[in-house]
Amino acid sequence: MKQQVAFCWSGGKDSALALFELQQSADYEVVALLTTLTRDFNRISMHGVRRELLHRQAQAIGLPLDEVWIPQGASNAEYEAQMGEQLAIYGSAGINHVAFGDIFLEDLRLYREQNLAPLGLTALFPIWKRDTGELIDSFLMRGFRSITCCIDTRKLDDSFVGREIDRRFLSELPAGVDPCGENGEFHSYTCAGPLFDRDISVRTGETLRRDSFLFCDLLPN
Repeated sequence: MKQQVAFCWSGGKDSALALFELQQSADYEVVALLTTLTRDFNRISMHGVRRELLHRQAQAIGLPLDEVWIPQGASNAEYEAQMGEQLAIYGSAGINHVAFGDIFLEDLRLYREQNLAPLGLTALFPIWKRDTGELIDSFLMRGFRSITCCIDTRKLDDSFVGREIDRRFLSELPAGVDPCGENGEFHSYTCAGPLFDRDISVRTGETLRRDSFLFCDLLPN
């Protein structure tokens, strides 16, 4: 009997690839998506993607979506308290595993594991320590499509936001930028691929700068 898993879904390419990998497993069954949103903006935290587009992803994947709401500028304590409430619900329902799309950031993995342990939950990292060049190649070869929704302008110039992540995009990344953006260089929104029963049509809107980050407002068609 497969063990049930809640998947922490950001909407981006790493989440999509990790979820796809997990769905091929004979040991686990993903039963819910879990996403953190910022209450003040009604958008996915960090990525700045509209809630409507998140809902379209969940519908196309065919999994129920649970939402955790935090205020703008939430502290770690506030985030952990809100997330802890939902995680406790999973534990009481017999969902004892929570999966993430992290690749190689050791401190982030440890943080997640330490937050789950007191609740008796176990973290899963389906694409952990995979070569990021090979991962993004696999992402494209499988027919996934993703558009950058946020970039760190300390690492990338403005032209990289609101672009589809394709071979040309990758070839133009500056030296030292991870091809999966695992160091926070860019975030993305996945709009097509083998996870989905339909493509999600989006168009790019206005850009907005917050500190060193440049966001592109993705709009549903």
